[in-house]
Amino acid sequence: MSDHVTKTVQKWHASFKKGTDFDSWGQLVEAIDEYQILARQLQKEVQSSNSHDFTEEQKKTLGKFATCLEMRSAALQCTQSQEEFKLEDLKKLEPIIKNILTYNKDFPFDVQPVPLRKILAPGEEENLEEELDAGTGAGSTPPFPSRVPGTLLPRLPSEPGLTLLTLTIEKIGLKDAGQCIDPYITLSVKDLNGIDLNPVQDTPVATRKEDTYIHFSVDVEIQKHLEKLPKGAAIFFEFKHYKPKKRFTSTKCFAFMEMDEIKPGPIVIELYKKPTDFKRKKLNLLTKKPLFLHLNQSLHKD
Repeated sequence: MSDHVTKTVQKWHASFKKGTDFDSWGQLVEAIDEYQILARQLQKEVQSSNSHDFTEEQKKTLGKFATCLEMRSAALQCTQSQEEFKLEDLKKLEPIIKNILTYNKDFPFDVQPVPLRKILAPGEEENLEEELDAGTGAGSTPPFPSRVPGTLLPRLPSEPGLTLLTLTIEKIGLKDAGQCIDPYITLSVKDLNGIDLNPVQDTPVATRKEDTYIHFSVDVEIQKHLEKLPKGAAIFFEFKHYKPKKRFTSTKCFAFMEMDEIKPGPIVIELYKKPTDFKRKKLNLLTKKPLFLHLNQSLHKD
């Protein structure tokens, strides 16, 4: 076996240890990032038709390993509607990633590799086209079209008696606003279980920063009539920026609006610490300073 394969496996094992250490220390954001990066690397190896470094059986095991990393990552982000995949379960997999070249036992969990699914590091979903899921593996997303940064969707056709909402994202207040690189906001509409109700949209990168504000001044059209949204739905805003040292885009904070807050005119909403909690159960304010997300709402009804 070549040196480069051995080094690759050692690198994977080190990344796994790093992720589980973060996880056990309660550094969940760092753990999620590490899990997602490793999952993507494994999935890339599994899907590479040119790679002959691993046998088909080993690739199948690596694919299952990536699925478990994705399941643990989803559990930490509170987006897992199924039973949580626990840290102690993930740690049982360490001998597999450490000894993948000689491992010949059955995989300890009944999971399947997600076929033709790219598992992306944070922020990379904007740079790669999503491939259609051939299955509905743990953590897979609803079948909405893939998206490109800054490609916002047009307003839906009007229907008699139904209301459409346009949200103008004016600006966000952050104490280190001037230091944020390529900032943008991802907008999504979720139900109480954190499941997408609309296609996810990304604003263009903000071009103007002023004191403690980053200005967007961009309209986002909500892709469902308000009357068709279920009770308990909420609109989420995730502020993201590029981290050159880590070489990926990271979520810095998030905000959300619930249905009873929808009314014409300006609204200022609070910012919360990451990771984004789409179920709205573990909320921690980003700062005690008077810094908020500033929006304006326009309702359209025929």
